[in-house]
Amino acid sequence: MRKLLTLRWLTAAAMIVVLAIICFVLGEWQLSRLGERRERNDVTRSNLAATPAPVLDIVGPDKVVGEAHDWRTATATGTYDVSRQLVIRYRNVSDRRGFEIVTPLRLADGSVLLVDRGFLPRGNNSSEVPPIPAAPTGEVTVTGRLRRSERGGDTKGVVPVDGSARLINAPAIAEATGQPLIDGYLLADSQQPAADPAFRRLPPPEIDSGPHFFYALQWFLFALLALGGLVYFTRRDVRDGSPESREPEAVAAGPADRGLRPDRGHPDSGAGLD
Repeated sequence: MRKLLTLRWLTAAAMIVVLAIICFVLGEWQLSRLGERRERNDVTRSNLAATPAPVLDIVGPDKVVGEAHDWRTATATGTYDVSRQLVIRYRNVSDRRGFEIVTPLRLADGSVLLVDRGFLPRGNNSSEVPPIPAAPTGEVTVTGRLRRSERGGDTKGVVPVDGSARLINAPAIAEATGQPLIDGYLLADSQQPAADPAFRRLPPPEIDSGPHFFYALQWFLFALLALGGLVYFTRRDVRDGSPESREPEAVAAGPADRGLRPDRGHPDSGAGLD
């Protein structure tokens, strides 16, 4: 028992307990993320199934696409401003690399909504932007899904440069272009007049629980393994250190060896005989 009270053993035991606690906390964190994802999935399902409504009725006076509006089906009527059109680079759809074309749509009240008109795959062995289909002139009505502005820590990704950007971030684009943009954008599904068939529609969201549940199980398993290992090695040290687990050395070694060999008699046998 004295061995278990050494500073080295106590330090190792404390580290194992701390490790198990950390693993348990990480498991709880993954479960909380699972709950958040399920809540978002419920909102997404409801918004996708909602009857299309005018975008200004959905976002309200704040004109911000929030979490409650993400993937909400909406309509917008106005005229495209092709002079401020943006190419969004480094996009992938079904393992195809390409570009998304975002064109501002000026609404009747003077506000402007960014419309993602669709995806254009890049050519084979080419990183150049393919020819961009012309936007319809005059009034158009777009039906699609509202999306929140994309966020990123790299300002070079959100601020448009030479007519292109990496992220669709309405506040950054508004500041760079001076347009009164709604904070968010519309992912076009259909349009009147019809959109050019060269555009590929972007896929709907993936609604699943993700890997959070299995990650949580892994962290809980690591915590159990750490505590189980501590219990196992503690029991082994106690067992190995108990008096009953050691046999007397004299018994184990057998009779004391006096230097006699089995093939020899007494050292004095036969001494002095003729």
